[in-house]
Amino acid sequence: MPRRGLLIILSSPSGAGKSTLAGRLRQWDPALQFSVSATTRPAREGEVDGQHYHFKSVTAFQDLVANGEMLEHAQVFGNYYGSPTAPVQSAIEEGCDVLFDIDWQGAQQISNSALQEHVLSIFLLPPSIPELHRRLVDRDQDAADVIEKRMQKSWDEISHWDGYDYVLINEDLDETEEKLRTIISAERLRRSQQPALVDHVRALQTQFGELS
Repeated sequence: MPRRGLLIILSSPSGAGKSTLAGRLRQWDPALQFSVSATTRPAREGEVDGQHYHFKSVTAFQDLVANGEMLEHAQVFGNYYGSPTAPVQSAIEEGCDVLFDIDWQGAQQISNSALQEHVLSIFLLPPSIPELHRRLVDRDQDAADVIEKRMQKSWDEISHWDGYDYVLINEDLDETEEKLRTIISAERLRRSQQPALVDHVRALQTQFGELS
């Protein structure tokens, strides 16, 4: 029976594992689409425009927002990030799930958008603050001052944990991945995601009447 797609949101403070787990989910289900965000930050080494991000100038980004073409947007560490609306809307209507790796601000905007009926939001907590700091250092992506800023911002992120449908403590990647798979599999069967159910029940009613 055909279904509508889910708009799956993964959020966490930096270093809690959302990007790693998002990648694992796509390996589990290659049909799961990853929402490619637009951003005004410079591309890092190895990043490809249109694959990792849509890299935009500040003016171009602001024009997209002004024209109502962004599902959500936010300013993080001095740069703008956002998700174009059109590809997400099309994917959901075609029965494809779209995965978002975004912060609480973006999650809140999407949860209050016209697509809120299809949202599945999940927040990932670190097992401890010292472990969060260790992960940021070990991934060797940012300078010490940037890591400090991310740590300072982490509590603001964590304080919004109760605005999500599900909250998982990411202590072990394998266990957390298994829980995410279970949640997504169940949510795909949510009644609101199966528009053909109404017609099926009506057909059953007709069949029942024919037996009377």
